[in-house]
Amino acid sequence: MALAVLAVVLVACLAGVACVIAQSRCADAAREAARLAGRGDSAGASAAVAVLAPAGAALSLGGDGDLVSATVSVQAIGGLLPGVTIRASAAAAREPES
Repeated sequence: MALAVLAVVLVACLAGVACVIAQSRCADAAREAARLAGRGDSAGASAAVAVLAPAGAALSLGGDGDLVSATVSVQAIGGLLPGVTIRASAAAAREPES
C-alpha cells in the first residue's frame, strides 16, 4: 500500500514540476510576444510563441492606447492534470510608427 501511495505522490510532484516549467515558458513567450506586438510585428509575436511556449499554446493580443498586452495559455502538459489551464500575460508600450 505504501508503495502505491509513494507512486501517486511522485506522479503528482512530477506534474507540478511540469506545470511550473510550462508557466515559466508561457511567461517568457508572453513577454516576447508583447514586445514584438508593441513594435507592430504581430506575425513575429505568433512565431515567438510557437518557438518559446509549450506545444499547443494559444496567443491572444489586445490592448488599447499606449499599451499592448499578450496572453499565452496552454492546457496542462501530459494529461496528468485535466482541466488545468496555464496562462501568463505581459504588457509592453506601443512604439510609434516611423
